[in-house]
Amino acid sequence: MKMIFGLILLVAVFGLAYIRLAPTDLSRWHQMPDDIRNQDLTGGAVRVVPSDADTFERLDAIIRATPRTDVIAGALDEGMVTYVTRSAVFGFPDYTTVRRAGGRVELYGRLRFGRSDMGVNAARIDGWLMRLRQGG
Repeated sequence: MKMIFGLILLVAVFGLAYIRLAPTDLSRWHQMPDDIRNQDLTGGAVRVVPSDADTFERLDAIIRATPRTDVIAGALDEGMVTYVTRSAVFGFPDYTTVRRAGGRVELYGRLRFGRSDMGVNAARIDGWLMRLRQGG
């Protein structure tokens, strides 16, 4: 019985380590889908908002101020940035790509592991956009 428990514990530890340490394939995550329109997805969300001269920059500042969030690719002057936000307890990564496209800003947030994010990415993006509307 102790051996089975030890094996389960070992698998759990390795699984959690993999979630935190797995390399990120930028060619997979630093991109936008073809269908850009406001929608909730099983494992993420897409939002499109009108943009003025500084919307992208203000949104970038809001996102960078989010706990456990880092830039993994892109830059403001390139017109597209991808961020990773990790969950507090287990460190599950969610990726959000933000792109300036003409007179709008497009946001695409999605999970890396699992099938459903239970609305976490939509809630995070909608929170950022609410702060943006409030002048954040």
